[in-house]
Amino acid sequence: MPSRRLRRLRRARSRTRRLAALAAAAALILVGCDSGGTPHSSDGRQRLTVAALPLTDSAALYLARDRGLFAKEGLDVRVQTVQQSIQALPALLKGQVDVIASANYVTYFQAYEKGTLDLRILAEGVRISPHMMDVLVPKDSALKSPADLAGKKIAVAVLNNIQSLTLNAILDARHAGRPVYRQILFPQMGPALQRGQVDAVHAVEPFDTAIQGELGARVLLDGGSGPANGLPASGYITTAAFVKKNPKAAAGFRRAVEAASRLAARDPAAVRTELPEYTKVTADQAGSIHLPAYPPTADPAALRRLVRLMRAQGLLAKDIDPAPLLVK
Repeated sequence: MPSRRLRRLRRARSRTRRLAALAAAAALILVGCDSGGTPHSSDGRQRLTVAALPLTDSAALYLARDRGLFAKEGLDVRVQTVQQSIQALPALLKGQVDVIASANYVTYFQAYEKGTLDLRILAEGVRISPHMMDVLVPKDSALKSPADLAGKKIAVAVLNNIQSLTLNAILDARHAGRPVYRQILFPQMGPALQRGQVDAVHAVEPFDTAIQGELGARVLLDGGSGPANGLPASGYITTAAFVKKNPKAAAGFRRAVEAASRLAARDPAAVRTELPEYTKVTADQAGSIHLPAYPPTADPAALRRLVRLMRAQGLLAKDIDPAPLLVK
């Protein structure tokens, strides 16, 4: 039997080993965080979690990640896929995600006005271009012109948002009546149209092209035409608290996305190659998709145009100046 002295010595050594292990674990945690508690990768890059929709809007995000533009800025960007950008808002407010990509401006300007979100815009996502979203109907539909949409059921991903905002503007310009909107997520729009649950769907690429190819649906109205054309649709948003706590990461993220947007604008083939990597479209489908416009920098004047349209349709109670919300 070991002596009492030997047992005490073994217990002391055991405690020492446990304390050493705890100290080592604490050291690893400290290595993985900066003074503000932001995690870092093993190579020292600051890790950011970005929520994103599988849309053409998010192309610059994936290009920046896969072309090493984030890594060049010292960032390790991890992407979490969501089906609606609004789904990620609670996680953003809790700090569980750092940025929301392909974030529908309408939703976030409304949250900012209500005081729910102290909004900051890191970079622009896309602006609306012809046929980047379309109103689709079954090939044998009795609807023949935009005027026939009055009172009909149309699927949009989120109610009172960019899709209904722009479609209302297009129909108003044509002196046509407005439809009745039904909320259906993009992946379910094709089946809903096929089953007759709605008369039409307002689909955004790449779902637009996919629904046309799979169901033979036809385009009743170009959702990127008239007053919708060139309108800012989505951006990369975060909170004022994140920017204040992580100014270098925020600026680096902006630079990387803007560099990727310039690449997307001058080389659409790069976007078409990237799309099958994060969406369900095939390479063949990606070749025929109508791409949005990828602006190189955020433009307060363009965003004010969106704010005015929101005010005109009652989606904002007062004017918002986007300029102070843009991260420099």
